[in-house]
Amino acid sequence: MPFTDWDTLLRRIKSKACTPFIGAGAAAAYLPLGGGLAKQLAQEFGYPLADSQDLARVTEFVAVTKRDGLLPKDRIREVIQAVASPSFEDRSEVHRVLAGLDLPIYLTTNYDDFMFRALRADGKDVKREVCRWNKLLLEQEPSAFDAGYDPTSANPVVFHLHGRADIPESIVVTEDDYLDFLVNISKDLAVSPAGSQQKAALPVRIRSAIRNTTLLFVGYRLADLNFRVILRGLLGSIEQSTKRISIAVQLRPDDGKSAEDELNRMQDYLEQYFNWTLNLQVYWGPAAEFAGELQQRLGGMLDGDASKLPSR
Repeated sequence: MPFTDWDTLLRRIKSKACTPFIGAGAAAAYLPLGGGLAKQLAQEFGYPLADSQDLARVTEFVAVTKRDGLLPKDRIREVIQAVASPSFEDRSEVHRVLAGLDLPIYLTTNYDDFMFRALRADGKDVKREVCRWNKLLLEQEPSAFDAGYDPTSANPVVFHLHGRADIPESIVVTEDDYLDFLVNISKDLAVSPAGSQQKAALPVRIRSAIRNTTLLFVGYRLADLNFRVILRGLLGSIEQSTKRISIAVQLRPDDGKSAEDELNRMQDYLEQYFNWTLNLQVYWGPAAEFAGELQQRLGGMLDGDASKLPSR
């Protein structure tokens, strides 16, 4: 199915009314995805159930049986610190393409610092912030937003919704973490921008970006828990009449067994469902493919050469 909303996306990027939302698939060439990481931990700690690819359940098991909520988060930090990172001098690398959009806010559910480093490589004076979704973070983690920081294209922010590897207490990964995150974020979203709350899990500027800009999801799968939490917990709170169109880059659904016509029906249903409930349009393809096409189309838009715009 062709993606038909390029014009909307390019115009939103040009007007700085777009906010990238970066998921694990953007770094899949360098870091294990959730299922792979879950299997590593399941084997290491003797997870006894069949769903050993479910990272939230496996890490919950580790935290409960070892009576140490930080243990699985420390292991995640170790995995991330041990991997080689992308070359951010490569302007076609996914994070670097996103950095070149010159936008003020970049949201991510990843624990790595790849988006931060890509923005630095692009010459930006970038800040890195974390969602203060629990009491410890709210009390002890300082934020530039508390002092009135307002992100710009030259001085953007990478905002980690589900934590950073260098702050294990901030990582959202176990089932209990996701429940606490949703409860506390819901309280934040209920506070109006004019509220008097000085500290918040979601600063007003971040809440505004989620509510009032086109969200560009890169590196997610429709079945990802992170993706579902965002859609239900964040976008689900926005009234339908005020929602802007959002765009998700998705791999085509494929269980390895279904016939081609059945896969097409699955894809068509998913598109209709997300468009109907969340005003979400889908680009079907890998993150790297999308980044390359986006880069080409932006170049064509900037120099006015329509021949540079792919027909997809």
